[in-house]
Amino acid sequence: MTVARDVVVSISCEANRWLLVPVLTCPPGGYWFQLLQVVSSRWLLVPVLTCPPVPTNIIAAKAAEVRANKVNWQSYLQGQMISAEDCEVIKKFEVANCEEKQTILTKEGHQCAKTFLNLMAHISKEQTVQYILTLIDDTLQENHQRVNIFFDYAKKTKNTAWSYFLPMLNRQDLFTVHMAARIIAKLAAWGRELMEGSDLNYYFNWIKTQLSSQKLHGTGPDCTGQGTMSPSESSQYVQCVAGCLQLMLRVNEYRFAWVEADGVNCITAVLSNKCGFQLQYQMVFCVWLLAFSPPLCEQLRRYNVVPALSDILQESVKEKVTRIILAAFRNLLEKSSEREARQEYALAMIQCKVLKQLENLDQQKYDDEDITEDIKFLLESLGESVQDLSSFDEYSSELKSGRLEWSPVHKSEKFWRENAVRLNEKNYELLKILTRLLEVSDDPQVIAVAAHDVGEYVRHYPRGKRVIEQLGGKQLVMNHMHHEDQLVRYNALLAVQKLMVHNWEYLGKQLQSSDQQQQAVATRS
Repeated sequence: MTVARDVVVSISCEANRWLLVPVLTCPPGGYWFQLLQVVSSRWLLVPVLTCPPVPTNIIAAKAAEVRANKVNWQSYLQGQMISAEDCEVIKKFEVANCEEKQTILTKEGHQCAKTFLNLMAHISKEQTVQYILTLIDDTLQENHQRVNIFFDYAKKTKNTAWSYFLPMLNRQDLFTVHMAARIIAKLAAWGRELMEGSDLNYYFNWIKTQLSSQKLHGTGPDCTGQGTMSPSESSQYVQCVAGCLQLMLRVNEYRFAWVEADGVNCITAVLSNKCGFQLQYQMVFCVWLLAFSPPLCEQLRRYNVVPALSDILQESVKEKVTRIILAAFRNLLEKSSEREARQEYALAMIQCKVLKQLENLDQQKYDDEDITEDIKFLLESLGESVQDLSSFDEYSSELKSGRLEWSPVHKSEKFWRENAVRLNEKNYELLKILTRLLEVSDDPQVIAVAAHDVGEYVRHYPRGKRVIEQLGGKQLVMNHMHHEDQLVRYNALLAVQKLMVHNWEYLGKQLQSSDQQQQAVATRS
């Protein structure tokens, strides 16, 4: 039989299912060679039930390697590092099949949890710790209800189930850290008790640090301990961290805690960092989950979620990324309980050219009905919002997006005459955004338009100069008079001139009033 080198063929043999696998795909020294029958120098017959999944990333590959390297528990017993009871339990458990493991965990769940945790506490060798963590993770993954053995044990020892794993997040070995993080997420998401207080804050801060750490986006220590990770391998590790967050945010209470911990800014920062499509999908997935909670939909307005997602939608070539962005947009519009919030999201999407992107997407065909339905829903919702869009709504939406451009409203005398005073609404919300852009933006066009708008506000609102000074806007505009961009310098200079002219007009009125008073006094005398 002739078979391509990279093909795995399923065949029948003695009424059982087997796989015909190329020898070159099997890791030397692994448990594959111990279990399989050699058919020829090139092929192996593999029982289907014993065939492990092909690793899809560096973490899965390392886990497969860890599982293959069995631990000599007897040597630890002889060295008096573990008890005879723990040695017996772990040896029995690791060789049991799925049904036998379930029986053991049902009858001796407390002892199993105790043994796992005792071994972690008393053994320092990294490879063995990795093996124990992988065994625990596999055990929980097979049946989510098994997390309860750790909750039961923790209750009797007056601890929390995750307290045994949180300290491991500080270890040096990345594979160990990753497996501990996975286990913590599963305990917190699947358990009957919620993670709270300092433990939850610590875990969320750890996730934020990992997602925002520059070294994880470049090269770093290899979790196999054999050198440094490539950018591709490092990004896979970040994806695993993101997976922990995805699992946590399936629980409503954790969504509120994540937002309170400033986690949304972390997500938008990752999305703006030109990450790979898989991490994009995971981060947008988290936004989608957050938007399932109506109160959080109101809070998410404070973050530039829509601009971040619209940028990715414009460049996306992966259908799954497009699908999750559309689903997130729909949640933001559909789950918001207040009409004002829905309108604000719709205006932000219009400002970010989402409507045009939807029209382009609507011309394509999709196998996934959800995509088609979401496109239809969004087109109808945004279409209705466009009809009700006023010039001030347009300006407000553009300003909140942080993406100022020379749209018609900025140069409209009528707009400023009618709407300058409205920039004072909600405790000067829009003016604060305007001055903030002057301070933090590095886009010359945004700075130029912002400086122009400050000048127009001052020109059309009598007390505008005082307000701008109180917000620190005057100094910010003056700072840009020496900007490297000519258009920025020009608009900053014009704005400063308008501020000064306003001063002179005020001073002229004061002098005129003073002269009139002096004349009146002279007349009476």
